[in-house]
Amino acid sequence: MNSPIPDASSVLKEISAKYSTLSTQLKKAADYVLEQPVNVALLSIRKSAVEAGVTPSTLTRLAKSAGFDRYDSFRQLFKEAVNARQPGSYFSDRVQYLQERASNNNADNQVFVEFADSAFKNLEQLFQDDIHNKLQDAAHLVIDARKVFALGFRDTFTCAYHFSYVGNIAFPHIQLIRGYQGTLLSELGEICADDVVVAFCFEPYTTETVQAIRVARDAGAKIIAITDSLRSPIALGSDIVFSLKNDTPHFFPSLTSSITLAEALLAECVSIGSKEMVSNINRFEETLHRLGGYYED
Repeated sequence: MNSPIPDASSVLKEISAKYSTLSTQLKKAADYVLEQPVNVALLSIRKSAVEAGVTPSTLTRLAKSAGFDRYDSFRQLFKEAVNARQPGSYFSDRVQYLQERASNNNADNQVFVEFADSAFKNLEQLFQDDIHNKLQDAAHLVIDARKVFALGFRDTFTCAYHFSYVGNIAFPHIQLIRGYQGTLLSELGEICADDVVVAFCFEPYTTETVQAIRVARDAGAKIIAITDSLRSPIALGSDIVFSLKNDTPHFFPSLTSSITLAEALLAECVSIGSKEMVSNINRFEETLHRLGGYYED
């Protein structure tokens, strides 16, 4: 009788179950597979090895330990899982993984350590020379625009709100697209060819954001896309694309790097801003003090 064909979920569970018995290098490979199963499906063995910080042969040995003759067969299973993934499974799979890791008696403080490690790696990737060059180009777009619209929905609404709130203090032409109570289309209708849209969107990509970017492109606006991959649906055709790492053991993608990028972009804008910008900040601060906006004992 033939053995049942495994699925990606059962393979992940098997790797997690035998995690404590693996060598140090195999544990690094297992961490990568458990945390980034989508990357296993999308990337070559060499690129996955670089991401995991191991050699390709280590990934092959991990695949063999899970019952596969070759890494290609192992990777193919994850490709099929990505293609067949049902809506809503992305977060629930990560929750299950997080709970399984926390229940591992040999993984004291493992979740905390993984949080710290992923946060540092996300920020390390952010502060690279090519990112700085893009920040300078993006800052000039923001400064020179008629209006700048910050856009993000669901979890990335936090990023858009932070960018627009802080940015508007210095640059009144920065505003937030809220999309409340059916107002999205009317807000998008204000966008024209002299404007810039700063959009935040990470996998799983929000339909409203993708559609809003299409509207903005049709209007001729310039797009600054802050996303997680050059394959992102908001990256194609955008004027500037920031592809950020948002890895985390948490079940929701991390916003650490995107919030940091938003603040870095505003810092670049301030560095090239006019004296009027300084006056705007002073006026805002004076108003809050006068109205008692800051608590004083």
